[in-house]
Amino acid sequence: MSHQFVNQLADGESLDDIYLLSDKQLRANRNADLYLLAQLRDKTGQISGLLWNVSEDAVAHIQAGDYVRVRGKVQLYQGNLQVILTHISQVQPTQVDPDDYIESTNQDVEKLLDRLREILLSIDDLNLRTLMECFLVDDEIIGGLSRAPAGVKLHHAYHGGLLEHIVNVLETALRIGDLYPKVDLNLLLVGIFLHDIGKLRELGYDQSFVYTDEGQLLGHLLLGVEMLNEKLPQVEQATGETFPKETALRLKHMLLSHHGSYEFGSPKLPMTPEAIALHHLDNLDAKINEFTNLIESDPNAASSWTPYQVNMQRKIYKGSGNAE
Repeated sequence: MSHQFVNQLADGESLDDIYLLSDKQLRANRNADLYLLAQLRDKTGQISGLLWNVSEDAVAHIQAGDYVRVRGKVQLYQGNLQVILTHISQVQPTQVDPDDYIESTNQDVEKLLDRLREILLSIDDLNLRTLMECFLVDDEIIGGLSRAPAGVKLHHAYHGGLLEHIVNVLETALRIGDLYPKVDLNLLLVGIFLHDIGKLRELGYDQSFVYTDEGQLLGHLLLGVEMLNEKLPQVEQATGETFPKETALRLKHMLLSHHGSYEFGSPKLPMTPEAIALHHLDNLDAKINEFTNLIESDPNAASSWTPYQVNMQRKIYKGSGNAE
């Protein structure tokens, strides 16, 4: 039986299929009765499933990251599609084709890697170029970049998403570099490559996208600085000279400040031209990807709007379909 993809579901349909359980929450209604709120996804999108009147023990056997068989009925509620479930149970990964459930970049990963190398190896500062060479010859890092998402739920949340994001931001920096001659382009390019490199350790991305223990405890900003510190002695060995202290300091500052504000997890605010450029370039690519993915993955094709996005505090306008 072929898989019934999320983006093909319609109001009133009966559902009996397997999905990836990306999130599981037990909640209480007004009468204090428990119900399960399950986020069901495949490579085309995500839909909420609700199972009423459950006990904690009844759903203890399923966890986020499991494949689950669900039965129920799709319904339209307040403009959004959801599934009212009558059954949910765990199934073994051997029963599914993972390619149906884990979204991957639609770009050619090898071409992205080639472009990444081309840009970073064109840097004309010896110390910075050698630093990039030390990262690019690391098979573990390149293998991780080929598969890692840039996020668990939001921007570039698919295999290869981190690599796609990094190359996009590098390309944007190259296009606008001439407009800002006071910004050190070499330093900015290296900062772009490094800004999310800690996500290779922060995230697990085999069957589903989850946070690792060190990701939960440390976060990718600190992990990125650790990974940079691990490479600096290799650079010094290769060049035969001490890596410039101020250059290392500026790079670490870019990593720690690129979220832009304390509110969004930066322990430091951007305090150099390169750091503020990195923050805005990173945010531009992330937000555009987030908006377009929400539009493309919304299963309610009849609506001109996506569902309300709590983290964004808004709906996204998809268009009426009547524009010429």
